[in-house]
Amino acid sequence: MTEIDDKNSSAPHIRRVRYKGHNPRNYVDKYKELNPDKYGDIIEHVIKRGNTPAGMHVPICVQEILNILKIEPGEVGLDATLGYGGHTLEILKCLNNKGHLYALDIDKIESLKTKERLEKLGYNEKILTIKQLNFADSVSLVPEAGLFDFILADLGVSSMQIDNPSRGFSYKTDGPLDLRLNPLQGEPASVRLKSFTEEELRGMLRENADEVYAAEIAKSIVLNLKEGIVIDTTLKLREVIEEALSFIKGDNRKELISKSCQRTFQALRIDINDEFEVLYEFLENLPQMLNKGGRVAILTFHSGEDRLVKKAFKRFYSEGLFESISDSVIRPSKEECYINSRAHSAKLRWAIK
Repeated sequence: MTEIDDKNSSAPHIRRVRYKGHNPRNYVDKYKELNPDKYGDIIEHVIKRGNTPAGMHVPICVQEILNILKIEPGEVGLDATLGYGGHTLEILKCLNNKGHLYALDIDKIESLKTKERLEKLGYNEKILTIKQLNFADSVSLVPEAGLFDFILADLGVSSMQIDNPSRGFSYKTDGPLDLRLNPLQGEPASVRLKSFTEEELRGMLRENADEVYAAEIAKSIVLNLKEGIVIDTTLKLREVIEEALSFIKGDNRKELISKSCQRTFQALRIDINDEFEVLYEFLENLPQMLNKGGRVAILTFHSGEDRLVKKAFKRFYSEGLFESISDSVIRPSKEECYINSRAHSAKLRWAIK
């Protein structure tokens, strides 16, 4: 076939996919960082600006955690919250292919991606065992792994989950109101909301997030649902919250509403995933999971979590189960908070058996 004949053939012409306008709406189209092999320079630029690249998670307090855990080659440890694997990778470097690390995550979608990334770096099952398991059930690993020399738990929600609209974690982008850490199990937030009475919802917002306007927000949500208004997207819930706080005036109105949205989503996420109950179970089992001299570091991101960790550590110390505990929280440095804005609320505590 000649060149002219080829051009006149009946095969349909496939156009190159282009962005729609200046601000593409599609998550995958919008963020080039989701293709790190091709756009490594963009990822570096985003990090330098103090932001987290979409689809990635920048680990927090890495050096502080390593200083606490004092990992030696040949030890056996547990990363109870695998996530993107940032802390996991640094721990594996310390082990230097001697010993073993167990890592847990209930998010099957993200844990498979992390496992693939770490395997490409040479960390296979000889040194690393990844299990899809809620860290509340960490103690079930002891018959297989033995007692651990060190344990890490980073309780923050991974940036990959927050940034992806389809997971429904953020009030800033439109997506299904889901908020499940394991999207294949349990009920989404849109369904859970329907089961609350106004009193229960008000209590949940206060207990899980110290929400200042819990009464107003709870009343607005329940009233909207009673009137048959569907609250099944992140932006719809945000609209309801904004409606509830319409009485707020002044220059700081936008900031106050934004903070209430953030706290409301946090409270719902904690409720949907039973996060306080899960943390309580994990903490209760810590003493029987650690070797004598074993170290544990826990990174929290809101006051409710930190209170649970502080109380448990103090109780275990008073009972003689822990040899020493941190006197106060360790916070990220100003430099780290500048580089990674999501580090601001982090609090780190440690204990030694």
